[in-house]
Amino acid sequence: MLISNNLKLQITFYFSILQLTHIFFNYILSQEHNLFRVEIMEKVMRLASEKGVLIFTKSSCCLCYAVNILFKEIGVVPAVYEIDKDPEGREIEKAITRLGCTAPVPAVFIGGNLVGSTNEVMSLHLSGSLIPLLQQCQSLC
Repeated sequence: MLISNNLKLQITFYFSILQLTHIFFNYILSQEHNLFRVEIMEKVMRLASEKGVLIFTKSSCCLCYAVNILFKEIGVVPAVYEIDKDPEGREIEKAITRLGCTAPVPAVFIGGNLVGSTNEVMSLHLSGSLIPLLQQCQSLC
């Protein structure tokens, strides 16, 4: 069966329109996703800057519990934000990781700055640098 040149042109035209539509919608979706990430990143930074010491945790995380206890033992009552209780929790985890935290929880912020996860906090404590850092932001009771 022979297809006329006119029909071939129409098929090519419609196929091109379909491809452009697909590209356009993928672009729009990616932009909406990027805007959502920016909002989540802003949320993380806003929460971190509102408290002297903030720990992003999960309620079932034993390392989160250990870091929280460490702060309490040195006289600091940190704010705790349990991301598994937030509908945007997975996006918050991604934002924390993008900020440079080696593990998404526990993620410790002191004076609005990311300190890190368990390893970084424990290293600071063992080296004697954690308490002076807390005193700088006046979070030590």
